Amino acid sequence: MTMTMRDLLRETTSSLEANRGRTLLTVLGIVIGIAAVIAMTSLIGGMRNALVGSLGLNAARTVSIYVNGSGLGEQQVDSLRSAMPEYESLDGVTYGGGTVKTQGGSVQMTAMGCAASTVTSSGAKVTSGRLWSDSEASSGANVCVLTTDDVRQIFGSADYDAVGKTFKLDSAEFTVVGIAETDSGMGQGQGMMWVPAQTCANLWMGGQLTYDSLTGIVHEGADVDQVATRTKERLESILGVTSQGSSDGSDSMGDTVQVQTMKSVIDQLDSFSSTFSLLAGAVAGISLLVGGIGIMNMMLTNVTERIREIGLRRALGATRGDITAQFLAESIAISVIGGILGVALGYGGSWALALAIPTSSLGMGDTKIVPAVSPEAVLLATGICVVVGLLFGYYPARRAARLDPVEALRYQ
Repeated sequence: MTMTMRDLLRETTSSLEANRGRTLLTVLGIVIGIAAVIAMTSLIGGMRNALVGSLGLNAARTVSIYVNGSGLGEQQVDSLRSAMPEYESLDGVTYGGGTVKTQGGSVQMTAMGCAASTVTSSGAKVTSGRLWSDSEASSGANVCVLTTDDVRQIFGSADYDAVGKTFKLDSAEFTVVGIAETDSGMGQGQGMMWVPAQTCANLWMGGQLTYDSLTGIVHEGADVDQVATRTKERLESILGVTSQGSSDGSDSMGDTVQVQTMKSVIDQLDSFSSTFSLLAGAVAGISLLVGGIGIMNMMLTNVTERIREIGLRRALGATRGDITAQFLAESIAISVIGGILGVALGYGGSWALALAIPTSSLGMGDTKIVPAVSPEAVLLATGICVVVGLLFGYYPARRAARLDPVEALRYQ
């Protein structure tokens, strides 16, 4: 009599329950293999997402331009803007800094001189107050935007209402016009504030504004890599230099242009994630092989212990296909149970590892790593478990099916 699916499930459940201890020990190899894959891939995925988030909201469209040498003047930046309409925004960045004396001592503070739009394009969000106005930017007013960590370092508490308050950076008195929150590492114990670019020029450049670097946001849909290449060529033309130095072959200026895209950084992260996933898969493969051998060993033992049962089933009308299906079902069930436990253990393990990793050491400030378990990884793990159950359960199942019913009934 051919077994129905309900009969097959009932017999499989009954057999596994009768050997709970052996079953649990057998699935350990599967559990370890699947847990390793899920834990590593989800943790790496979470780190990738956290790092991309720390780069800013427009990370994939950001182009960073550096000129080693004399820097860039406002006219040169305007020329580049006119020549590169692919940019949604293209703003210069310069730096100054000094010491802020506080009640508890002093804080070394770096002032990042930039346009107001640069603050928001970096992913920061103004939660209190405002950004500086156009008139404040053009006059180089001593105004600034702080992060909550800056507020804590300067005023003693992150909850302090610092908008409108003043502090001294060396001898220059600054007025806080806004407080911003950011997912990046900026301000996380580093002492960095945003100020108008002209303010940096007035305080640290004798009033002559030159930019150390430029930050551009490319329009949606544009090829970031091509824009970066054209930017380098165009800026070298504006400066009259080549990649090796000045256009006349001398080293009098020594200007060199470097252009980097966040897209390339993200691509590198993706490449690293893929490589690490392959390594984790190799380790998991070894564990799954060991687990599969354990399943085969258990099923062979089950066949030996149930020879009389197999003979009785054959005598009552069970076909060889029924016997094969029964033992294959048990093998697959053991493997899938191991896979389910492995997914759960791997996800829990990835959270434990995420909480243990100090994100500040990765340059992400207080950004939390949230493990990213992809449905594809779970489906792949489940499919692998089914395949392992089939491959390592087939030989014991066929061995059971080929037993002679008469000899099986005589077995003691």
